[in-house]
Amino acid sequence: MNLVVVSNRVARASSNEPMTGGLAAALLPVVEKSGAIWVGSSGRVRDGAQREPFAEIEQLGAGALAMLDLPAAHYGGYYEGFANSALWPALHSRADLIRVSQDDYRSYREVNSFMARALLRFRKPDTAFWIQDYHFLALGAELRALGVTQPIGFFLHTPWASPATMGCVPHNRELVEAMLAYDLIGFQTEEDRSNFLAYGKAELGFAIADGVVTTPYGTSRCEVFPIGIDADLFAQQAQKATAHPDVSRLRKSLNGEKLVIGVDRLDYSKGLINRVNAFDRMLTMRPSLQRTVSLLQIATPSRGTIEAYGNLQGELAKLVSDVNGRLGEADWTPIRYLNKGFRQGVLAGLYRTAQVGLVTPLQDGMNLVAKEYVAAQNPIDPGVLVLSKFAGAANELDTALLVNPHDVEGMARAIATALSMPLTERRLRWEAMMAKLRRGSVQSWFADFVASLEDAHTANSDAAGALASQPPALKMAGGWSRGGPLAFGGARLQ
Repeated sequence: MNLVVVSNRVARASSNEPMTGGLAAALLPVVEKSGAIWVGSSGRVRDGAQREPFAEIEQLGAGALAMLDLPAAHYGGYYEGFANSALWPALHSRADLIRVSQDDYRSYREVNSFMARALLRFRKPDTAFWIQDYHFLALGAELRALGVTQPIGFFLHTPWASPATMGCVPHNRELVEAMLAYDLIGFQTEEDRSNFLAYGKAELGFAIADGVVTTPYGTSRCEVFPIGIDADLFAQQAQKATAHPDVSRLRKSLNGEKLVIGVDRLDYSKGLINRVNAFDRMLTMRPSLQRTVSLLQIATPSRGTIEAYGNLQGELAKLVSDVNGRLGEADWTPIRYLNKGFRQGVLAGLYRTAQVGLVTPLQDGMNLVAKEYVAAQNPIDPGVLVLSKFAGAANELDTALLVNPHDVEGMARAIATALSMPLTERRLRWEAMMAKLRRGSVQSWFADFVASLEDAHTANSDAAGALASQPPALKMAGGWSRGGPLAFGGARLQ
């Protein structure tokens, strides 16, 4: 099988670009080793028609990285508009933050169609396409409309919200129907899969059994594949990074203080306001902890042109300033707040330095920062992970201190507990989590999905063959099939 992996964001092995435990960081090592072709946006846009859409194609380990400039006329509506001002808030159960126009949706579909046409360059008889994340919900349907009959899978890195919340997304029916062009749809957790299947049953009325959605056009299998990391590799990076200048300076500056660390994109789903309030509350409840501990919060800016993100940046900066102004001393700053990113090797060393990892999103598909923090710890003297129960990682890392990020006082108590936890207990909790990280590695996630995609495509081909043998009266007029024209509800979605 020749595998083509598609995502909006990509990563280069040689790049100095910071990466905060997400999709690009997770995919890089497995693409390098698998020999897959990884296709995504170059981060640039281009006006007018493109004869050759691929701006750069380069070697990536055993595989290749192909980056293309997306159409300038539609990029804003696609990325900042529909993807991140409609889908992202809804998927994270914040329908109140949806702000989109009809033009945004049109641009989202145009970019999905553009990517589908570009991918035809890589199609061979034995090619399989694996589409990543919410930017390309309709890409599988666009590929089918172009006659692609090869296996096409999709993996959602974010949560999938309740049917009621997803119903707030404009054109939600068309999008979910388009998703059923995929042979296999993967989710981070069972809750996400259940929410998706509940939507399919309640809103679309398709038959569902054992996670398989049957439509008049074929079947789509829905399964759970919790994404992992290469824990042993990350542990090696963390040990090596202790000598990095950034890490060494941090250690020296602590002067014996303990360190709590948070590493996130600057996003409203990450619970940053509640986290700072909890740290403030802990220091207020336990005055004896003042001057003995500080919080290093790394919040990498993103999507700054979207109103909700700009508002969050201002609110968080003001809150940090208020805490530091009230509690800080001339020689002690309670919160060290950085609006920049770091390379993964440096982050690994920063994680290892911290006695507590604070990962408290309000809602998260998985959150690989939690897994990276655990992997980075010194086995002899490991730190403690304080983890939101609303992160997908909580299903696996259940020996972390699990918290409700909406309960500020509860989080404050959990941070204090983590800081005073005995070594024996810290080791037991860490060993249990590390064992799970090794079993659920990113390599096994990758291999499991690809194997399931082959099985799902075979099953779907059999189902499509059975449908073709039925009397015409039993088929829906104008429908699409794997390789047929795309039309749902009488409206073409090309």
